[in-house]
Amino acid sequence: MDRDQEYVEFVAAAGGALRRTAFLVCGDWHRADDVVQESLVKLYRSWTKVDRQGNPLAYARRIVVNTALDSGRRSWRREVPTADLSTDRVRPGDHADLAVDQATRDELLTALGTLAPRQRACVVLRYYEDLSVEQTAAILGCSEGTVRSQSARGLETLRNAIDQGRQIGRAR
Repeated sequence: MDRDQEYVEFVAAAGGALRRTAFLVCGDWHRADDVVQESLVKLYRSWTKVDRQGNPLAYARRIVVNTALDSGRRSWRREVPTADLSTDRVRPGDHADLAVDQATRDELLTALGTLAPRQRACVVLRYYEDLSVEQTAAILGCSEGTVRSQSARGLETLRNAIDQGRQIGRAR
């Protein structure tokens, strides 16, 4: 099979998972689409090297996470939209693999938005993608201790954000 055909088949099989990971790391579907497209261009450029390594999904996931973190640092990301557009919300089926109701999903995604970018990436990779500490450290290019501490801090922040959200909901 030629290189391009292998690449097309990989993208068809892994594209949805990469998009979900990008969304969970950056918190915006439009930005996630941009991150995945930019990542797939980078992946294509090095597809021969990736194919020899034998684990293209891990390599692609690393590119997606790094691209998402890098895009959050760009100055244009400082712009704040003035309208709440419904297209930025979770669409039916986007997280069909999560066995929770829509309200719980919305609550979790809102809480994820409160995390710092590296904490968010650690939590997504460790608990959504179900990667080990070692795999997460390799993707993020940091030490295993950093992954452990960022994950612990991220989970604590999530707990607090969810608790605060529920308290506000009860007060209404």
